[in-house]
Amino acid sequence: MLGLFGPLGLALGLGAVMAQGLAPTNLVFAAPVALVGIAFLFLRETTCARAWWLGWCFGAGYFATGLSWIVEPFQIDAATYGWMAPFALVLLAGGLALFWGAAFCVAQRVSHGNWRILALIGAWSLVEFLRAYALTGFPWGALGQLAVGDLTLRLLPWIGPQGVALAKLLVFLPLPLVLQQKWWALLPSGTAVAIVFTVLPPLPKPADVATTDHLVRLVQPNAPQDEKWDPDKRWDFVRRQVGYSAIAPKPDLIVWPETAVPQLLNYATDTLGVISQSANGAPILMGIQREEDGKYFNSAVLLDAAGTPQETYDKVHLVPFGEYMPFPDLVARFGIYGLAARANSGYTAGANQPVLSSPVGRFLPLICYEGVFPHEVPTVADRPDFLALLTNDAWFGTYSGPQQHLVQAQMRAAEQGLPMVRVANTGVSAMIDPFGRIVPNALIPLGQAGYVDAQLPAPLPATLYAHTGDWPWLGFCVFFLGIPAFSHIYVARRKQAVKVSSL
Repeated sequence: MLGLFGPLGLALGLGAVMAQGLAPTNLVFAAPVALVGIAFLFLRETTCARAWWLGWCFGAGYFATGLSWIVEPFQIDAATYGWMAPFALVLLAGGLALFWGAAFCVAQRVSHGNWRILALIGAWSLVEFLRAYALTGFPWGALGQLAVGDLTLRLLPWIGPQGVALAKLLVFLPLPLVLQQKWWALLPSGTAVAIVFTVLPPLPKPADVATTDHLVRLVQPNAPQDEKWDPDKRWDFVRRQVGYSAIAPKPDLIVWPETAVPQLLNYATDTLGVISQSANGAPILMGIQREEDGKYFNSAVLLDAAGTPQETYDKVHLVPFGEYMPFPDLVARFGIYGLAARANSGYTAGANQPVLSSPVGRFLPLICYEGVFPHEVPTVADRPDFLALLTNDAWFGTYSGPQQHLVQAQMRAAEQGLPMVRVANTGVSAMIDPFGRIVPNALIPLGQAGYVDAQLPAPLPATLYAHTGDWPWLGFCVFFLGIPAFSHIYVARRKQAVKVSSL
């Protein structure tokens, strides 16, 4: 029993250690230590079942620690939903860990000897692809999001987040083989260092990043989620945003966060007129809900000087179990509805994700959760001038959730070479340059009300990742898994042939 639970307990702990590489801790050495440790344990396993449990425990420790913010939405209305919080964390961590358990099992099953490390790199990368795409996808906490800094931001325009994740596995997983004097295991690390220092261009200084002549104002009301819709308080937050919008000088564009006005667009004509008049006619991009034919949409609208919507976007990628419930009629019988749903059946998804026009340039709108998906930010065929992310991170609590969401927004900007205007209800609101860095003095911290004016950075030419997406790296994953699998089959057949010939 000790031989079984010892490695599994260590794997669980190593997973928790690796989670410290996620925001807000961003520990640089968390991933290397954890990946080397789990590779060492994996090489010692001899059966598919034991490898599965090892990968599952590693994943469970990682996701339970790194995604602990998932309990926060259930605390907004604790009397109704609080009981669900521990189940949500356990089911999410355990469910996502199934992907990693499967990767470890497959790698052990289809390979032998030191080839198993290469198989693990391929299988692990493949299941991370699957996690990002399958069943609407959930790439939060992906390996590419660990310790995001200068190096990651330099890599993203070229290879994207899946490429960054694959690179980390290639560099660190083979290192335990060095203890067996397999010096070739240092080759990926050496190659990575050489590429970084000889091929990748350094990031320019923030002062050297080109900007447009357009001044954009980011407005953050800081409305706690349990007060945001309170009839006695909700209009106080609107007045707060109106006050920030009225301050001189008049910007070229004002941006308010997701669901900034507690009123359906259908009945908000007078309200929007007053808001625009108070803003001295400056155009305003804001989040608001709307209804059409009995369906509710989580939307963003661009108002002109008179407060008339000129552009409307309906959120396409909704949050499962938050903005809509699968099988709503069935779960409604148990009194369970989407946490953020306007109606019992939840929101309706928009038809498409268009590039919209504004006085400061053409932009691709993203609402909250949509900023998590790199493959859903197309920018080549109809390339915008900037990305605009409106979000309400009050759902994610006041610690890791909002910070991890911010990091993913920075990654989207770097991947596409486009600046991003990110405005959050409770923070963090920031202007992000096309290299994925927050523009100096253009940030409103978490949990503070206020506004900030910033020059909109100029976009870069379309990046390599914008052209290729994730698909080249999917091919590499298949290659890394296929080579050891082929070798394993070849060796097995040779042994069988030798056995037959000896009879």
